[in-house]
Amino acid sequence: MSDSLNNPPIAPAALPQDVLDRFAREVAKYPDSDAGRQSAVMACLSIVQQVYGWVSDENEAAVAAYLGMPQIAAREVTTFYNMYNQQPVGRFKLNVCTNLPCQLRDGYKALHHLEAKLGIKMGETTADGMFTLQQSECLGACADSPVMLVNDRTMCSFMSNEKLDQLVDGLRAAEPQGEKR
Repeated sequence: MSDSLNNPPIAPAALPQDVLDRFAREVAKYPDSDAGRQSAVMACLSIVQQVYGWVSDENEAAVAAYLGMPQIAAREVTTFYNMYNQQPVGRFKLNVCTNLPCQLRDGYKALHHLEAKLGIKMGETTADGMFTLQQSECLGACADSPVMLVNDRTMCSFMSNEKLDQLVDGLRAAEPQGEKR
């Protein structure tokens, strides 16, 4: 039996109009062609993640349908880049670089320190849903290692144990009580 018979295609999610409007603004940046439209896949996946916190299979299918591309093409992008969350993550996603330059300058030490401080292992989320800890490939700031990225947007450099403690404690203190993503 073919895989498509065992796994029927996922029905695209119904995305709200404001999300579709944001998609349209991204698509407008590219040439008016099928290939041009599909060039907006990364931006559209990022929009979905900003709105929902992660890219579900249904929302991935919705992006692919909107852009007129096979879902597998969108899946290739979602699974290639670690900036796309394929499952729910904590309010703060901490990506610690463990590539060779950061390894040589205590990248794994930083990762292990965060595991101990947060009480989770790499790839897990704290019980309160506040932190997800991940390792990442090169973040392009080798001279500043060990480095990490918070929520795929904020680069943190020279992350000693003291700076890691300050970061985690500061994020906890800044988190409005009762607010969940």
